[in-house]
Amino acid sequence: MTEEQARRVLGLVGLGLRARTAVVGTAQVRAAVRQGQVKIALVAGDAAANSRDKLLPLLRARRVRVVEDFSASQLGAVAGRGQTAAIGVVDPSLAKGILGVVDAGLTRPA
Repeated sequence: MTEEQARRVLGLVGLGLRARTAVVGTAQVRAAVRQGQVKIALVAGDAAANSRDKLLPLLRARRVRVVEDFSASQLGAVAGRGQTAAIGVVDPSLAKGILGVVDAGLTRPA
């Protein structure tokens, strides 16, 4: 993911947090996934192994798209915290916009 894409994704996630269409933290993301609400999850690549072990198998089992390109500090800065392991987006339109930015980097010609 390019720096520009990362900036755009984090900006969209910030909008979602302000609109309360995203949840922050391992416990809140897990609860929202169990309720079938999370459309895409951002999991910090440097999150503690314990947090990742709690989240990733559940997200995979529920077929939730996971983006792991951000650090806990980057996610925390968007959420107004020092660090956070995960953010889950529950709004389908916002998730679609984020996926559009993420996937644009995968299909861009080299």
